[in-house]
Amino acid sequence: MNDTSSLRIPIASLGEPRFPSPITASAGPERFVPSEIQWPGDGLPPPPLHLFEKAGPRRDLFFAPERTRAAIVTCGGLCPGLNNVIRSITRELRFAYGVKTVIGIRGGYRGLDPDRGRPPIELSDELVSDIHHKGGTLLGTSRGPVDIPVAVQFLLDHGIDLLFTVGGDGTQRGGQAIFEEAAQRGHPLAVVGIPKTIDNDVLHVSRTFGFGTAVEEAVRVIDSAHTEARCVENGVSLVKVMGRHAGFIAAAATVANQDVNLCLIPEQPFSMEGLLGWLEKRLAYKGHAVIVTAEGAGQELLGASGERDASGNLKLEDIGPFLREAITEYGKTRRMPVILRYFDPSYQIRGCPANTDDAVLCDRFARHAVHAAMSGRTGLVIGFLHGQFVHVPMSLITAGVKRVDLDGELWHAVLSSTGQPAVF
Repeated sequence: MNDTSSLRIPIASLGEPRFPSPITASAGPERFVPSEIQWPGDGLPPPPLHLFEKAGPRRDLFFAPERTRAAIVTCGGLCPGLNNVIRSITRELRFAYGVKTVIGIRGGYRGLDPDRGRPPIELSDELVSDIHHKGGTLLGTSRGPVDIPVAVQFLLDHGIDLLFTVGGDGTQRGGQAIFEEAAQRGHPLAVVGIPKTIDNDVLHVSRTFGFGTAVEEAVRVIDSAHTEARCVENGVSLVKVMGRHAGFIAAAATVANQDVNLCLIPEQPFSMEGLLGWLEKRLAYKGHAVIVTAEGAGQELLGASGERDASGNLKLEDIGPFLREAITEYGKTRRMPVILRYFDPSYQIRGCPANTDDAVLCDRFARHAVHAAMSGRTGLVIGFLHGQFVHVPMSLITAGVKRVDLDGELWHAVLSSTGQPAVF
């Protein structure tokens, strides 16, 4: 049998596991998931192949459950399913492993600084019992960097062994820094991340939790937008959804709805001349139009400042009002009065409770995070690849973002369902 050890992506470990797991279905020999499951034929070489460690319960644990203390922190913007993740982590720790102390860090990473944040709270079964029915996060959230030495000292002072970081790439960069600082101090701290973004743009994660709910809620808005547009002469409905650097929500909602006539995403540049010319022809032919845009689309037209927010994200110019004004003015100059309705449901969508599919996904992400942490693995994020949950080093997750493939199936479906030109 060929040796695959050189292909395996290493995961940091706190040491040799020495306590038997109480979970009877604990995994046997380690299993791995390939980074690629298909490649070109015709004699072409396969792409570089890597093997991710498969997630799941382990037979032996690094931490003795009855002496283990865990903490959960949620950071960044809201996302459907945050409360589901908090609840499932808490219940898996308490009921499956017998961990007695689980605390919630309030207000994001700010809560790891006693001078800036509020005191943590005990996450009892009673406290988390019904939070999954509500949007948002029980713990609160914030943006901005964390003072790493202060945060690690806080965790040491509270005797924390496991830290679960629920957030996007900025959150996981902070988690990696916390893990590294703890290691330098010789403190065995397991830091395990759960990827959170409704934009679905996390590397090595086929689908992030909250994305399905966001698409479902966006489709509801588009349905209403379509009604508004087709009931008046020259009606144009413009719907802006989230998607800073990746247009997965806009594209998926367009395909799911099938009434969208034009979809704009950050991955595909466009010209206003082309867009407005297309719109004039569309109104002459059909008398109405529905346009869906991701928030990060068209930034090359807006002269973005390049400034960054507290989380280190580039500040975007608002494409929605820009398009609204441009379309309205174009209609006036062409003596073609346009009745434009503008919809921006961004915060409405991300504050929703998780739908059933996302609720199941949240639960699975949470439980796999607990299994990884209890086994002593650290500095990792739970990935979801080819239908399997895997362990991904935080450094790989934060190396970039996943984007819509303009040659791929999803974008082809957008072009087919809308009939829009591939390039303006």
